[in-house]
Amino acid sequence: DDVVIFFNFRTDRGRQLTEVLSQKDKNLLEMKKQSLYFVTLTNYDKTFKNIKVIYNSDNIENTLGEVLETANKTQIRIAETEKYPHVTFFFSGGREKEFYGEKRVLCPSPKVATYDLKPEMSAYEIRDAIIPELEKGDVDFVCLNFANGDMVGHTGVFDAAVKACETVDDCTKGVITSGLENGYTTILIADHGNCETMMNPDGSPHTAHTTNPVPIILIDKEIKLITDGVLGDIAPTILQLMGVEQPKEMTRKSLL
Repeated sequence: DDVVIFFNFRTDRGRQLTEVLSQKDKNLLEMKKQSLYFVTLTNYDKTFKNIKVIYNSDNIENTLGEVLETANKTQIRIAETEKYPHVTFFFSGGREKEFYGEKRVLCPSPKVATYDLKPEMSAYEIRDAIIPELEKGDVDFVCLNFANGDMVGHTGVFDAAVKACETVDDCTKGVITSGLENGYTTILIADHGNCETMMNPDGSPHTAHTTNPVPIILIDKEIKLITDGVLGDIAPTILQLMGVEQPKEMTRKSLL
């Protein structure tokens, strides 16, 4: 048999390709599984059979979601289809199952060939789904993702990216305003850049992620100062805001 070594450490794309190459046929796509000695860098899916895994398990303990569960806090994870795994499976350290007290809200992404055709995506649906939850005031923590800047940025269409950003601005305003009115603090972050750079130096469309620094903005009625840091500082900051003790597994510090 031929040998395939799949070096992706992320599981989302790796899982799909590994499935069709080694697990089962995709007849609608005219794809047939192959007779391969298949090696993956990490464990893309525990149900896959006859796969050799180099690094089989991370055993990530005391993620933010788990710490909130232990502290008897409630949480909502909300996104549209394109980013739903990111606010659930990935945000929970590779855990599929909800934590106790966790509610998941999925807003379907629009059915278009490319998102420049609908740069609003499902941002308004996300806004309209979360505001009633904030108004009820029952949930302690919300993890919300707007996908527009990333997904429309990947198209390389400048005007569509502008519309995507305008949409996120509008929806974010609605969410933050409701949050402030109902006693919530907001941390506004990104984990990578994209649509802030839409053109390469040679004039061709730029469609990839960037390595530019990303903003962190804290919106609170009383707290007015936050320091620079890294993504690993966000969870400790959230825990301090919520009055929850930071576990030893989180080795970074609060930005407050």
